[in-house]
Amino acid sequence: MKRMVLIFLTIFVLSASAQQQSGKTQVLISGGTLIDGTGAARRVADVRIVGDTIKETGKLKAQPGEQVIDAKGLIVAPGFVDIHNHSERGFANDPTARTQTLQGITTIAVGPDGGSPFPIADYLTWCETQRLATNVIAFVGHATVRQKVMGQDFKRTATEAEIAKMAELVEQAMREGAVGLSSGLEYDVGNPATTEEVIALSKAAARYGGIYMSHVRDEADLAFDAFREAIRIGREAGLPVQISHIKLGTVGVWNKAADVVKLIEAARRTGQDITADCYPYEAWASTITVLVPSRRHDDPAAVKKGLDDVGGGGNVLVTNCPAHRNYEGRTLDEIAKMNGKSAVDVYIQIVKDGGAGVVCKSMIEPDIKTFYQQRWVMVSSDGGIGMRHPRGAGTFPRVLGRYVREQKWLSLEEAIRKMSSFPAWRLGLKDRGAIKAGMKADVIVFDPKQVIDRSTMTQPGIEPVGVQYVWVNGKLVVAEGKVTGERSGAVLRHRPSALKK
Repeated sequence: MKRMVLIFLTIFVLSASAQQQSGKTQVLISGGTLIDGTGAARRVADVRIVGDTIKETGKLKAQPGEQVIDAKGLIVAPGFVDIHNHSERGFANDPTARTQTLQGITTIAVGPDGGSPFPIADYLTWCETQRLATNVIAFVGHATVRQKVMGQDFKRTATEAEIAKMAELVEQAMREGAVGLSSGLEYDVGNPATTEEVIALSKAAARYGGIYMSHVRDEADLAFDAFREAIRIGREAGLPVQISHIKLGTVGVWNKAADVVKLIEAARRTGQDITADCYPYEAWASTITVLVPSRRHDDPAAVKKGLDDVGGGGNVLVTNCPAHRNYEGRTLDEIAKMNGKSAVDVYIQIVKDGGAGVVCKSMIEPDIKTFYQQRWVMVSSDGGIGMRHPRGAGTFPRVLGRYVREQKWLSLEEAIRKMSSFPAWRLGLKDRGAIKAGMKADVIVFDPKQVIDRSTMTQPGIEPVGVQYVWVNGKLVVAEGKVTGERSGAVLRHRPSALKK
């Protein structure tokens, strides 16, 4: 019997040694509370990582040479999948994606709101050469292909020939690995497009198994018409719809989230595949021109209505104004007082001088709560590296700290599902988003009692606290709350199994 035990131990040690020699590191996350991302109840369990893969979970014993992480009292969860992120350019400044990984984000989907890198193949190759800290998947932007075809002459209806050329570019992007088509119909390039144009391009994405992700045409007085348009596009193009950062962004539509829910659930009951994402802040970040949907930017009456809709110029913070750098960090009301003008006059001047980026406080928490409590709404940041909005550095810890721990809007299990397996499923990522044997080792460990965002409107880059460890493809990119410099992210190309007719 002793001899058999000795033989077993010898084989065991040799096996462990062979694993080390093969270059596959082994990690045992020990004693943590496992929330696996599927919505299942939490349980105390160990997690073993071998190389880039989750090997097993359960009550496990440490093996020789294995790194052991003591997670007692901490939550072990899948890495967060941010389905709406603007780090396309930010990666060039910080390939370690510091503000993203410290939130627990391990996979980033870029190219939302109609704007994306192009060609997709070149961008994804660049990501590979940069060796990024997070995984990356990309959308192709409607506005991007529209401007490729129409140039600066985009403020009109596209011809049938131009739409056909756009569709060719969408198909090219899908073949190169894009996961779907994104639109930003509220913005200058996308806004002139007809619904029929977007349907045609969505059909091109659908042929390759893609999805349609829409920043809808209006998030204010015409929001319901805009949601109906997104539903129609998905229905007629025959592909899933993801409504970006679902919100009601002006005073006139506050407290109507329940009506939006009814509208979308009615479409879902017919069999349409419609989901949405939401960020946990009462302020949005965009270009100043979206404040006036009529595009009458030199009309004082139209501008006044736009400002009144968001509660006045005191709710509009200028973040990036190339023509007037001294305006940055000030509200329109503050700039107006500084110049002895009205907020309306300041708006008209800024737009005339080239425009600006703004952060605008124009949503309310009751609407955000209603959206988050829907099973079909996931968490996204609409942020990114270097974002001049607190969501860029704080989104996921804010949900965990403020809306789960403090306000108890969601259970921790449901919140993590909305951050991991749900967006992974939406993006077609079958090997990420959950902690199960055989899944890629994108894993985080955080303190549920401490996790919280700290970024603010005036100091948007302050990092969150509470996320202790982050593995991306089995390698530590965050250890003991600090970025390690490891860059183990993978490029995730969408590969449809067969071309749809």
